[in-house]
Amino acid sequence: MKRSRNVKIVATLGPASETYETIRALFEAGADVFRLNMSHGTHPEIAEKHAIIRQVEQDLDRTIGILADLQGPKLRVGVFANGSEELEPGAAFRMDLDEAEGDLSRVCLPHPEIFAALEPGAHLLVNDGKIRLKVMSCGADFADCEVVIGGTISNRKGVNVPDVVLPLAALSEKDRADLEFACNLGVDWLALSFVQRAKDVFEAKGLADGRAAVLSKIEKPSAVERFGEILDASDGIMVARGDLGVELPVAAVPPIQKRLVRKCRAAAKPVIVATQMLESMIESPMPTRAEVSDVATAIYEGTDAIMLSAESAAGSYPIEAVQTMDRVATEVEADPTYSQIIAASRSAKGDTVADAMVSAAREIAEKTEIKAICCFTQSGTTALLTARERPGVPIIALTPLAKTARRLALSWGCYCVLTPDQSRFKGAVVSAARAARAGGFATETDQIVVTAGVPFNVPGTTNILRVAPCDERLIYSTDPE
Repeated sequence: MKRSRNVKIVATLGPASETYETIRALFEAGADVFRLNMSHGTHPEIAEKHAIIRQVEQDLDRTIGILADLQGPKLRVGVFANGSEELEPGAAFRMDLDEAEGDLSRVCLPHPEIFAALEPGAHLLVNDGKIRLKVMSCGADFADCEVVIGGTISNRKGVNVPDVVLPLAALSEKDRADLEFACNLGVDWLALSFVQRAKDVFEAKGLADGRAAVLSKIEKPSAVERFGEILDASDGIMVARGDLGVELPVAAVPPIQKRLVRKCRAAAKPVIVATQMLESMIESPMPTRAEVSDVATAIYEGTDAIMLSAESAAGSYPIEAVQTMDRVATEVEADPTYSQIIAASRSAKGDTVADAMVSAAREIAEKTEIKAICCFTQSGTTALLTARERPGVPIIALTPLAKTARRLALSWGCYCVLTPDQSRFKGAVVSAARAARAGGFATETDQIVVTAGVPFNVPGTTNILRVAPCDERLIYSTDPE
């Protein structure tokens, strides 16, 4: 099932999309990767969705990626005697460790680690930033605040602390249990919430132990400040604009998004732009013009993937939301301006043989009548480097490993094909030609570029490039063994 665009679509599953029929329809509409939100649903419910995705994969004979999104530490206030209170600007309000029910003057904040990190002048944001408190004085078990922006504060509302790095592990006990469950289930990606530093990523990767790739969600100012080290440690990135827009001025989010996407592209690591992309389609069959422009902007930036959250998980129009994203992506990528922007935003490449090979493959493909770049990849690195080039022709990633193919389902332009282990280059070229023809990318009269590493099945050995005919008779008569 060949897509007519290169950017990938991630669809979150939930109550609106948990049956075989709906999940299959979502894939056929354009979803390439399915997100399982570990904040919602029991392990048996998540295992059932995982099994359905794999059944769809088998029935349609197309690799599908699965992303398990870990909840991360949730910071919340306690409860109020009246259920809620109305805070007025300028009023004093205390947060403390006292478990007694709250009132108009105070409430419990059962997180001593927050008080340990706070300093006067820091801010506490409640209920997605609708309420803003400024810390005037604080200690090990309290913070006396002034209400800067008032509003209704009620039971167990979330709290954000944008101004300090909290001494919190990115993985709660629930996350550790969920991570082990998801890895044993066989997911392809783990999304790590509220990353603050590289060591958060290393901890998750140590627990995953290669069973799943780790993607860091950038949703805190500290993660933006330390993005270089987090990117180096991560296998991929999600620009999670929800909490990022709470903890930072909303006007700062678009330029941050652009910078992060470009850095991910330069590092050849997949990046997802997420949150509120088609928010109105939770209740409406049609998106707003602004939402369409938001989706288009992320695509013009060269992101690997765009993501639906509640739109596909709990909305009334999950399939229509995927179809909308697919249509927008197809239209944007057909725009000549898109190719110009992508070409102009290519960054300096590395100096390895593999870097030179994929760069040469793109140039050959774009300057001649080549129909596709076929890359043999064991670990996925060659395909990622090829995707970094954002070539003007399709990328066919051939691998003997289902795990590699499924992870690459998240990467820009990668059409993944499972192929038997190769021992001779001629056999690899034949496999590439067959994949190009079978996928509808080329005919017998066309040519493809083939990249591979010799010896085969050794990660990181991309060292050969061949312009090959798709006619197998010509391959056998002209290619060396």
